Amino acid sequence: MNAYVRPALSLLVLMTLVSGVLYPLAVTGVAQLAFPEQANGSLVRDAQGQVRGSALIAQDFQGDGWFHSRPSAGSYATVASSASNLAPSNPALAQRVKGEAAGLYQAALGPVPQGLLTTSGSGLDPHLPPEAVAYQIPRVAAARRLPEERLQALQEEATLHPLIGPPVVNVLALNQALEALGN
Repeated sequence: MNAYVRPALSLLVLMTLVSGVLYPLAVTGVAQLAFPEQANGSLVRDAQGQVRGSALIAQDFQGDGWFHSRPSAGSYATVASSASNLAPSNPALAQRVKGEAAGLYQAALGPVPQGLLTTSGSGLDPHLPPEAVAYQIPRVAAARRLPEERLQALQEEATLHPLIGPPVVNVLALNQALEALGN
């Protein structure tokens, strides 16, 4: 029996060291050297160097003077990140979307863009389609007493054009640019 137990325990200790200690340390080291910004959470800092958030995680902006992110099924908490798991045929989803649409609807602008009504798969997507941001410009412009053209220019500056996929706007970056205007 000792002939079986000793090699098994030795292999268990070796594999624990390799896969539980050495490999994570090696991956962390390579990530810190090759991609330090991403490995440390893609943190976004303000002019004073204070962390304001992550470029990868949506935040809940309140008030008419800010661009709002898409809804979050997990209340923007990273621990509870997930989709709502409600099927398109679920009455609770239809009711939530109708309520959101009614609250955001502006007759002069037409239907509310889908990006402002639906959650992302993770519940934390920091990006919105440009049309969802453009829909919010009149509200933000009125609240901040800014010309809509200035906000449209900010939106264009904040619009990202990924290699694959449609253009998107990072709402945190856009709101930081808005804050930098000082209104």
